[in-house]
Amino acid sequence: MLVRTSLLALLAFATPGLAEEIACEGAFAIDSSAARLIEIYGADNVVTGMVPGPEGTEMLATTVFPDNSRKTLQFVWWDEESLTGPSYVDLPSKSIAPGGVRIGMQLKELEALNGEAFDFSGFGWDYGGYAGFETGNLSDLPGDCILSVRLGPSTYPEDVDTLPVTGDVTVSSTEPLLEVMDVRVESMSIGYPHPDFRD
Repeated sequence: MLVRTSLLALLAFATPGLAEEIACEGAFAIDSSAARLIEIYGADNVVTGMVPGPEGTEMLATTVFPDNSRKTLQFVWWDEESLTGPSYVDLPSKSIAPGGVRIGMQLKELEALNGEAFDFSGFGWDYGGYAGFETGNLSDLPGDCILSVRLGPSTYPEDVDTLPVTGDVTVSSTEPLLEVMDVRVESMSIGYPHPDFRD
């Protein structure tokens, strides 16, 4: 019993806010659940309820450390009834995502981690700036999780036409305009395919 208590205390302490790279296991594993989050982080730090979703919608999620923005994790489940099977997990601002990705990282740094160029959606709308990784180092992570990031420009130069990278368009990370706009990682998440679409 003492060993189990000590292990749980260690897991609760080793949160993503401590600048350790997150692995797709434990709390972040494909078989994780709200019950597991309570076991790891403590019932007082885990809340399940409705949260804002895309395009003005609401959705059910389990939030860990809801009162500490530097450590907050938000889990959305494939099975909302049993609160099991992560659809995706929004990661906190001070964490390191699988593969070494950080918020604030420049686009060229992200491209270097992936080992090749990648595509993302144009800026300026609800799904703007989102990138997945279909190929490259970040497409094949241990634990079979899927990394997603949201990119955003640090600046919109007044004398530059940013229309080619704005709206519902596909943008390549090699687009020269992105360097002028100083595009960086704004948010990160990891997730898993729906159970019906797994190998």
